[in-house]
Amino acid sequence: MNEPREFDAIIIGGGQAGPTLAGRLTDAGRKVALIERKRLGGTCVNTGCTPTKALVASAHAAHLARRAGDFGVTIGGDISVDMKRVHERASGIALDSRSGLEKWLAGMRNLTLIRGHARFVGPHAVEVNGEALSAPQIFINTGGRAKRPAMPGIDKVPLLDNTDMVALDTVPRHLVVIGGSYIGLEFAQMFRRFGAEVTVVEKASRLITREDEEISEAVRDILEREGIAIRLDAECIDFEPTGDGIRVGLHCEKEPRAVVGSHVLLAVGRRPNTDDLGLDRAAIACDERGYIEVDDRFSTNVEGVFALGDCNGRGAFTHTAYNDFEIVAANLLDGGDRKVSDRVPGYALYIDPPLGRAGMSESEAREKGFNVLVGSRPMTRVSRAVEKGETLGLMKIVADAKTGKILGAAILGPGGDEAVHGILDAINWGTPYRDLQWAVPIHPTVSELIPTVIGDMKRD
Repeated sequence: MNEPREFDAIIIGGGQAGPTLAGRLTDAGRKVALIERKRLGGTCVNTGCTPTKALVASAHAAHLARRAGDFGVTIGGDISVDMKRVHERASGIALDSRSGLEKWLAGMRNLTLIRGHARFVGPHAVEVNGEALSAPQIFINTGGRAKRPAMPGIDKVPLLDNTDMVALDTVPRHLVVIGGSYIGLEFAQMFRRFGAEVTVVEKASRLITREDEEISEAVRDILEREGIAIRLDAECIDFEPTGDGIRVGLHCEKEPRAVVGSHVLLAVGRRPNTDDLGLDRAAIACDERGYIEVDDRFSTNVEGVFALGDCNGRGAFTHTAYNDFEIVAANLLDGGDRKVSDRVPGYALYIDPPLGRAGMSESEAREKGFNVLVGSRPMTRVSRAVEKGETLGLMKIVADAKTGKILGAAILGPGGDEAVHGILDAINWGTPYRDLQWAVPIHPTVSELIPTVIGDMKRD
């Protein structure tokens, strides 16, 4: 192999953190190589946030059309879904986003975009397409993919993952979703609204177990009201081909022991794309799950090598990947001292209505030893929800009784993914919960109930 081509920085992966970091580094005059083996934009643009939320929007339109009579609106004939058109719309939005990213990168001075698979050949060198590249700083941003655990019969049947789901242009007769968390539940509801029979299979005793029990039960209620079958405590999940589809085992003893679906979505978690990077040749440390080990500033155990985004195990969202970039850029280019441990977690479950989460749940706060105050309000008592005819769900805020600091909140209801940002900001600023009680929010909104919930906070 010839002498390596030298750069100031190499970025492996064109997902959320990579292109933005390339922009900052090239603006600072650095010579940068950005290496991408598939499509720019990573999971979010291509198979995650962008196309799935476009599908959620189409599913919502179908659902609202079926409910038109509830609002005094008459629509003639049956409501049907043109799945090919739905798919074309979602794919078009994703393509536009990716094309915009490609144009932005093409206009970056000092950037070399290389298409291919990068593998380490040393601590500060990689090989791609038979060529060696070196740099004093290397940033790994390789993302993740759907987990495929060892389960009986898993290799005997065709199973779908999130990438396959956004490529569907037909409606399954019966979609069986394995996994009762965020990805699985979003696809479950949207395809039910598209017209499929849907069954969700979950090993645990409730859905989205990271949330408090009343949130889990409220989400289950929303889905079951739409005709989605929920099968919990499924201790004997296995797969077997049948004449008319795929048999999915549920229980060893109790009935029903199995369900037969035409399609099966496996949504049981994600794994990092780190197993084919040659990390051992650079002596870069990973944990037992394959996530690259990083410190509070995303440095690996090898000086000058950083890991950002889903591959570092510090977050599995587009916004956390972008924040990884912000932390690294601030520390390397702006003289900052930002740390990932200062980040307040926030995320959303994009069923309809959505769940917005900021900070800790009540159970998590109690596990960490906080003496908590809790305030809660059902959406049936929120004017905006009543007016929109969307009264399922609730809002809940948790605070530290000792310091008065807000610890977390969940808003499951119309606009919950947006309304929760007021709480997320307050947590970031360290605002005492009593200060929010005297805010004067706009009526009628979901956010206007935040001061009311805070005013009712008490020890359970």
